[in-house]
Amino acid sequence: MGKLALAAKITHVPSMYLSEIPGPRFGTRQSAIDGHKEISRRCRAMGVDTLVVFDTHWLVNANYHINCAPHFKGSYTSNELPHFINHMTFESPGNPALGHLLAKVANEHGVETLAHDNTTLDPEYGTLVPLRYMNEDQHFKVVSVSALCMVHYLNDSARLGWAMREAVEKHYDGKVAFLASGSLSHRFAQNGLAPEFAHKIWSPFLEQLDKQVLHMWSNREWKAFCEMLPEYASKGHGEGFMHDTAMLMGALGWTAYDGGVDMVTPYFGASGTGQLNAIFEVTPQDGAQVPAPVASSAEGYTAISTRL
Repeated sequence: MGKLALAAKITHVPSMYLSEIPGPRFGTRQSAIDGHKEISRRCRAMGVDTLVVFDTHWLVNANYHINCAPHFKGSYTSNELPHFINHMTFESPGNPALGHLLAKVANEHGVETLAHDNTTLDPEYGTLVPLRYMNEDQHFKVVSVSALCMVHYLNDSARLGWAMREAVEKHYDGKVAFLASGSLSHRFAQNGLAPEFAHKIWSPFLEQLDKQVLHMWSNREWKAFCEMLPEYASKGHGEGFMHDTAMLMGALGWTAYDGGVDMVTPYFGASGTGQLNAIFEVTPQDGAQVPAPVASSAEGYTAISTRL
């Protein structure tokens, strides 16, 4: 029936917004903006109707949540970085039917998920920044998924992604893109040093760790990457503990994934963090080896919990 047409890991650095404004940061994130526009172009060419964003700025302390309001419109100021993003206007149509479908199938597979359409909750900037460049003309409908998951297992996030793909392919009449909105390493520059690290990674260790991961991606070493993801998320200061990445990899087939990656925005540093825009080839999901629910709380705590 439906189709997962495009899958990507994307940046949402707020300096992209600053890059639009005349001043010292003007034009400095054009490569990231161009990457978003290229993803939008490809989605349009494929006939995508809805962008589903796994948002590492939407913090939740229980369950998984989907914001599928009929319409989003407002003016956004970041509570984290109000000097970077303030009074940023946004507007996009939503997709309540798809949001409820995603939640229904996730629940059927044992991942407790709630869809919210009758809500005053606005998306966070992990969704709003990409939409600024991908959906300026409101061409796409939008669904936002919580991916800053504080007491959740990466196993469950992978299963969520897998279930959401099944929901699209077996029950939805349309084409969808899944966008994992978050960085690689995410160790912000220490307070007072942000300007010095505006275009740099915080430490040589984190930079080399990220580059080794990108080497693994280019070599399609997906089984090894999925197995190391919990420790990478912990030691690499992964944004949102990389739940967005687990969701994306689950949708693609987890350790059975065999596709390639197209780096539409090469790896770059931003305030100490490691960023990129990368499109993942969507391959058939047959034989996907998505992890089972955690059998032991102790096992989960030591191996795949956000509380490493």
